Amino acid sequence: VQLQASGGGLVQAGGSLTVTCATSGLTFNYYVMAWFRQAPGKEREFVAAINRSGSITYYADSVKGRFTISRDNAKNTVYLQMNSLKPMDTAVYYCAADLSVSPTNTQATNAYRYWGQGTLVTVSS
Repeated sequence: VQLQASGGGLVQAGGSLTVTCATSGLTFNYYVMAWFRQAPGKEREFVAAINRSGSITYYADSVKGRFTISRDNAKNTVYLQMNSLKPMDTAVYYCAADLSVSPTNTQATNAYRYWGQGTLVTVSS
C-alpha cells in the first residue's frame, strides 16, 4: 500500500492551495481517507476525513468553512482544497487511510493504518 501526498508549497495568507494524495495497492473505495497535519514542534492533528463513498465529511473546527476534502474513487485519489489560508495552517500535511474508522474516532491518529509521507504547506504572512 502506498499513499503519495503532493501539491504542497509556499502561499501567501489568504491564498488557496490543493494537496493531493494518490494511492496504490489498496481497494480505494473500501477505505476511509483523512488528512492530518503536523506543525514544527507540535503533535500531529486531525484536519479532515471522508467516508468511502464521499457522502460524509468531517472537519476540525480550525479548518471548517475554509477546507474541503473530496475523493475520486475512479482515480484512487483524495484531495484537500484549502482556501483562506492562514500562517497557522503552515505544516506538513499527511494523508491517511483505514478500512474501518468509526464516526466517533475519525480524529484519532491511531485509527488509521496507512500513512503517506507528507507534503509541506507554508503560509506566509
